[in-house]
Amino acid sequence: MVTGPGRVVSLLPSLTEIVCALGAGDRLVGRSHECDHPAGVERLPAVTAPRIPSAQDTPSGEIDREVRRLLRDALSPFTVDAERLRALAPDLVLTQDQCRACAVSLPDVERALGTALGGAPQLLSVAPQTLGEVWESISAVAGALGCAAAGRALLHRLVERVVRLGERMAARGARPRVVAVEWLEPLMVAGHWTPELIAIAGGEPVLARAGERSRWISWPELRAADPDVIVVAPCGFPLARTQNELRLLTSLPGWSALSAVRDERVYLADGNALFNRPGPRLVDTLELLAELLDSTRQRGSITRFARHAGSP
Repeated sequence: MVTGPGRVVSLLPSLTEIVCALGAGDRLVGRSHECDHPAGVERLPAVTAPRIPSAQDTPSGEIDREVRRLLRDALSPFTVDAERLRALAPDLVLTQDQCRACAVSLPDVERALGTALGGAPQLLSVAPQTLGEVWESISAVAGALGCAAAGRALLHRLVERVVRLGERMAARGARPRVVAVEWLEPLMVAGHWTPELIAIAGGEPVLARAGERSRWISWPELRAADPDVIVVAPCGFPLARTQNELRLLTSLPGWSALSAVRDERVYLADGNALFNRPGPRLVDTLELLAELLDSTRQRGSITRFARHAGSP
C-alpha cells in the first residue's frame, strides 16, 4: 500500500535511479529526457528537452560554446514542458539545483510548476557535492516518498560495499596518482564525489579535491601533473561517444610522452552511466575504479566497464 506520493515526476537521471532502487519505480509518471536507467523508464513521458539541437552529434567544443552562450543569456540549456507537466498532475517533483549546465534549472522548474499546476505539488531539490551528500539525497528522496525504511536498507547495502572495498584497497600499498577527465574540449577534471571515489579505490586524486566543483584546466597543467593513471569519462557521454572523441586528447602536443600513456594506463569509461550520476551506481563506479587501479599495479587491463586507450 502506497503511503506517500503516488504520482512522481523525476527531472534528473540519478533521482530516477534512486526512486527505482527504493522500489518505488511504479510511482513514476514522468521523467527528464535523459532518464534512461533502469530499463523501462524511457517509456515514461519526458517533460524536459535540450535547447541544443542534435547534441548527440555535436562536438564537445561546440556543445561547450553553446552552453556558455545560453547561460550568458540567462537561459537554461534545457526546457520544461509545462503543459505536459500539468497533464501528468504529479504530487511530488524531484529536481536539482547543483548545475545549470547538466539538467533543467530549479528556477525553471519552479516557474513551470507555478504556471502548470493548480494545486502545488511537493518539490524536492538536491545538490550533492560529496559521497556523504549523495547518501543524504537518497534519505531525502526516501523520506519524501514515505519509504524511510527502504531508504535505510538501501543505504546500508551501499555503505557496506564502500567500507568493505575501502578496507581492502587500503592494504594495497602504493597509490597511483589519478586524473579523471570530465570534459574533452576544453579540458575539465572531475570534482564533487569523484576525487573521493578515487581515494577510496586506492588512488591519489590529482588536480581536483573532494567536495569541490569540477574545474577547467589547461593542457600544460595536465602535462605538468603527469599522472600515473588517466580516466576519461566525459559528463553525459556513453563509452562509444568518448571513443569517437578521443582524438581531442591524443592529438595534443606531448600526449604520447605522458607517463599514463607510456605505461598504457589511460582508460575510457562510461561517464553517463557511472561517474556523472550521484546515485546508487556510484558504488559500481567505485568498484570499477578499484579494479582499474589494482590492474595498474599488476599491469593488467580492464575490459568489463572501461576500455583501455593507449597512444594513437
